[in-house]
Amino acid sequence: MENTVHPEYQYLNLLKDIMENGAMKISHSTGVRLKSVFGRQIRFDLSKGFPLLTTKKVFVRGIIHELLWFLSGSSNIKYLVENNVHIWDEWAYRKYTWVKDAKKEKPLPYEEFMQKMTSDKKFLEDWGELGPVYGVQWRRWPTGDGKEIDQLGWAIEKIKKFPQKKHYVISAWNAGSIYEMSGSRTNSMVIAPCHTLYHINITGDKLSLLLYQRSADSFLGVPFNIASYALLTMMLAQVTGYKAGDFVHTFGDIHIYENHFDQVREQLERKPKPWPVMKIDKSIKNIDDFRYQHFSLEGYDPYPPIKGEITVVGGF
Repeated sequence: MENTVHPEYQYLNLLKDIMENGAMKISHSTGVRLKSVFGRQIRFDLSKGFPLLTTKKVFVRGIIHELLWFLSGSSNIKYLVENNVHIWDEWAYRKYTWVKDAKKEKPLPYEEFMQKMTSDKKFLEDWGELGPVYGVQWRRWPTGDGKEIDQLGWAIEKIKKFPQKKHYVISAWNAGSIYEMSGSRTNSMVIAPCHTLYHINITGDKLSLLLYQRSADSFLGVPFNIASYALLTMMLAQVTGYKAGDFVHTFGDIHIYENHFDQVREQLERKPKPWPVMKIDKSIKNIDDFRYQHFSLEGYDPYPPIKGEITVVGGF
C-alpha cells in the first residue's frame, strides 16, 4: 500500500491541520491551552482492514470492553473495573466528589478511592455510577413518563424490515441528563456526550455508520473513537445481515491539548503500516450476545505507544 493513499493519513493529516491551522483556546475548567479547528470529516472503508492506528499502539482490549459496556446499557463502571479497564475511573471519581460536595462531606483522595473501587464490591457498586451516560441513552433512554427507550434495539429490528428508511439515528445527547441544563449534577451524566449521535445507513448490501462527535481530543480520544465505532459498524452489519460498509467520522470541535504537542510531532514522523484485520465470531446474531472472546485481531504491528495525560474536563 502506497504511503500517500494509506487511510491512516486521513488521521495524521488532521493532526497536521490542527497543529498548523488551529486556533489557540483555553479549556474553561482546567486552564490547559489547546489548538482547535471546527468541522472536519474522515472516512474508512471497512472492507480494506480495521482502522486501528499503526503509528502508535492503541489499547484495543480497552476499546472492545468499553464498547461491550456501552451496549449493555450500564451506568456503572463495575464491568470495566472487573476487567481491568480503567479509562473511566477518573470520571467516576468526579461524580463521587460531586455527591460528597453536595452532602458537605469530605471525599477520599483519588488513590484511596481507587483502592476501595478495586477491593470492595459494595463500594464499587455504590460509587462506580456515572449517571445516564452513553450506554444508558443508547439502550435505556429515560422518557418523561417513566418509560425507557432502547434506541439501538429498535433500529436493529427496523433495519431488518425496512432497510431503505433514513431515520436510524441513535443519540446520546439528552438535555434532561446534562447537568448544565438539568440543574442537577448528582442526577445527571458525569460528562456531556462527546460522541453525540450516530446514523446507520443501508446502501445495497452494505451497512455504514456516520458518527457526529461534537468535541474530540484528537491525540488520546479519537484513535479510540475511530476503532470503537468501526467495530460497532461491523457488529451491526453482522446482526442485521449486511456487509460492513464505511465508517464516517464527522467532527465539530477537534483539538490537540498543549501538553500533547510534542507527542503529536513524534507521531507525525512515523509512517503507517498495513491495517490489521478484526475477526468477529460469525455465529453471533444478537447484539446482546457479544462477549470479549468473540473478537480476535490479526496482523496488528504498530509502533510503540506514545503516552499522554488525559485532560478530565467538565462536561462542556
